[in-house]
This record gives sequence, C-alpha cells and structure tokens, in this order.
Amino acid sequence: MTTTTPARRRTGSAAVAVLVAGTYFMELLDGTILATAAPAMGRDLGVDSAAIGIAITAYLVTLAVLIPVSGWLTDRIGSRTVFVGAIALFTIASGLCAASTGLVDLTIWRIVQGIGGALMVPVGRLVVLRSAGREQLVTAIAILTWPALAAPIIAPFIGGLLVDTLTWHWIFLVNIPLGVIALVAAIVLVPQERVAQRIPFDWLGSLLACFGLGALVVMASLLSLDVVPVVPAVLAGVVGAVCTWLAIRHFRRAPHPIMGLDAFRLETFRVSHAGGSLFRLAVSAVPFVLPLLFQDAWGWTALEAGSAVLWVFVGNLGIKPATTPLLRWFGYRPVIIVSSAVAALSVVGMAFLAPTTPFWLLAVLLVVSGAARSVGFTAYNTIAFADVEQADMTPANTLSSTLQQTAAGFGVAVAAVVIRAAAGLGGSGPYVVAFWVIAVLLVVACLEGVLMSRTAGETVRPARRVRA
Repeated sequence: MTTTTPARRRTGSAAVAVLVAGTYFMELLDGTILATAAPAMGRDLGVDSAAIGIAITAYLVTLAVLIPVSGWLTDRIGSRTVFVGAIALFTIASGLCAASTGLVDLTIWRIVQGIGGALMVPVGRLVVLRSAGREQLVTAIAILTWPALAAPIIAPFIGGLLVDTLTWHWIFLVNIPLGVIALVAAIVLVPQERVAQRIPFDWLGSLLACFGLGALVVMASLLSLDVVPVVPAVLAGVVGAVCTWLAIRHFRRAPHPIMGLDAFRLETFRVSHAGGSLFRLAVSAVPFVLPLLFQDAWGWTALEAGSAVLWVFVGNLGIKPATTPLLRWFGYRPVIIVSSAVAALSVVGMAFLAPTTPFWLLAVLLVVSGAARSVGFTAYNTIAFADVEQADMTPANTLSSTLQQTAAGFGVAVAAVVIRAAAGLGGSGPYVVAFWVIAVLLVVACLEGVLMSRTAGETVRPARRVRA
C-alpha cells in the first residue's frame, strides 16, 4: 500500500479545488449571462426577449431541485463517476443549446444543462472538502469562493462582448473547450470515493424538497420580471412554503433523509447559513442593482455599465492574497463583523451616488465593496465546515449547497421587488431604496457576527507562523 505525503495531498487537493472552481464558474456564468443576450436571442428565435426568461428559470429551477440528490448519488455511484458524468452532460448540453432553433428546444437543453450543473459543483466541492482536511480548508474554500464572486460581476460584460462581436451562440459554445479540459482533468485528478453502506433513497423527502425549492425559485424568478404575474407568483410561493415546511418535518424524522439537518446544531454551520445567507443574498443583489442604476437612471450604455461594475471584481481579486492572513491574525468573529460592516457601509455609500460623482470615487467605492464581499464570502464559506466531522460531510455539503443556491437566487428577486415597489419615486429613487434595504440585510448579518462565540472556527483557523 502506498502512502500519500502531506505535501502531495495538499498539492492534490489544491489542484482539485482549482478544477471544481472552474466548473463552478461555468455553472454560475451560464446562470447569469443569458439576461444580457436575451434581446439578441429573442430576435433570432422569433420570440419576445422577455420569453427567454423561461430558459433562465428552467436552468435555475433544475439546479435548485437536483442539488439535494447529489450527495446520495455520490455515495452510491462514486465521486469520480458522478463528477465526470456531470461535466460531460453539461458540456454536451451547452453545445445543444447553441444549436437550438426555437425556445422549446432551448429550454429543454437548458434543463439538461441544469442537471449537469446540479451534480457537477456539489459533488466536486464534496471531493475537495474530504481531501483538504482541516489544515487546508481555508485555502480550498478560498479557491472555491472566487467563481461566486466573479461570475455575477463579469457576466454582463462577457455576455455583451460575445453578443456584440460574435453571436449569442458563443455564450454556450465557449463551454465546450472548457468542458473538455475539465473532463480530462477530472479523470486524472478526482478520486473515486463511495460509502460502503447502502443507504435507501429518500423518495418522499426528495419529492418534497424538489417541489418546495423549485416553487420558491419559480416565485423568485416571477418576482424579478418587469411585469409580475401576481396569481402564479403567489401560488408558487404558497406551494413552495408548504412543501418546504413538510420537507423539514420529514427530514427531522426520517432515518435516512436525503438532506440531513443535524449540521444546524453546530454554531459555526448555523452562523454560516443564517447571517451568511443574508450576506450572500445582499451581495448578490448589488451586481443586479448597479447596472440598472447606471443604465436606466443615468443613461449609460450596457458596455459602460458592465465596465464600471468590473471594479467590484478588482476588489474581489485584490484582497484575495490577504484573506488567509486576516483569518490567521484576527480569527473568524472579527473578520465576519468587519467584512459585513464594511459591505453595509459601502452599499450605503452607493445610495449617495449621482451622475456627477467623480468616476475615481465611484471606482474606489466599488473596489472596497468587492474586497468586503470577498473576505466575507471566504469567512462564511470556510466556517461552515469547521466543526463538521468527515462522516457527516456529505449531508452537510448537500444542505450547504442547497441553501447557498437558494440565497443567491433570492438576491435578485428581493432587489427587483424593492425597485418595482419604489418605482413611483422616479430617477435614482428606486435604486437608492434598494441600496438601503440591502444595507439593512448586511447590518443584520453583522449583528449575528457580534453574537457568535469568540472561539467559533478556531479548529480551522490558519495557524500563525512562528519565527525561529
């Protein structure tokens, strides 16, 4: 039997983390980039651009409802088999989306693409969490975090660039070479892991979770439309709330639930997915509100708006090298408090922006906002698994992935509802109100950070280097 040295294991887990981050980026990019290309796609497919929303919603709903199944499939079939199969399915579906000649076949292939995405990222993240170990958890999660920070920011820019210089088909075609590279890397790097115990599939829990999460995502998508269909939105909300409540009751009582809730007994996991969900919801709403403010209220072009929002991405990247040292020196509680507070203050600053604001001041504000997003994301995502034992990693990862996907999806919906409700203010007024609501959510997340234990997350806090 061969042994794996710690250095080799660290190198292997880092390589897998980079691979999973790449697939995560593809998934998130495809979830957000279609909005930019909707007018061009509508013209080519012979439908109104608003109708393209069904293809966007179908993808997001498929992601939400199938994530809970990913953990069970991984334990039953094997991590490499599921991950490689998911990448192949996502890549093939991307090509078929590009070849679509109508809205119906585009929507069908988007659903297939969503199936691949729902299995691809949670399974890949589970492999990283199992292989990294506590000592490398912060580094691994930092690598996995960047797609969630980058994709919503640069998607409008990339989408506009591809549509203006090429055609909308390239939004999907770029996934093919990336998918082939990821497929080869997955075969080489990802270990084949499965559990020896055969756990029966939780059919009732799966159906309740699928209907509950799916209906909630549909409601969020309907609320984000320019004209909200009230009856379908309310119906989806009621169905989603009832099914989700029934699913939670079932998960608490079932011997082998598809999505275990035991991780909520751990303070670190609870903080990551209570205040952490508010943080994710709020910061995912900012990239949605900013381009609307720049274009609808200030009269900027789409390219100008997308280019300005890229300064948030500059902040994301610029602070990355400092994220681990910050956690090392100060610990999780201070970092979470400060990052959420700075994020809240930066959003308050956005509420005072005006067309006459010097661009350098706007850029500085967006860079600070991006830095706070990056540090907060890494802290919340890392602390989630600080006290989770290896034996419980599969259900905890499945629950975490589901909650993160739902929170990110509701960010746009909350912002859209607020902007629409304040539409009577005119000019920049609706966007100012949205910024204040987002800031309040971040303040609540900050308050939870104040209340958390001072020792929370110490088990995975990066060790300080001791000078000889």
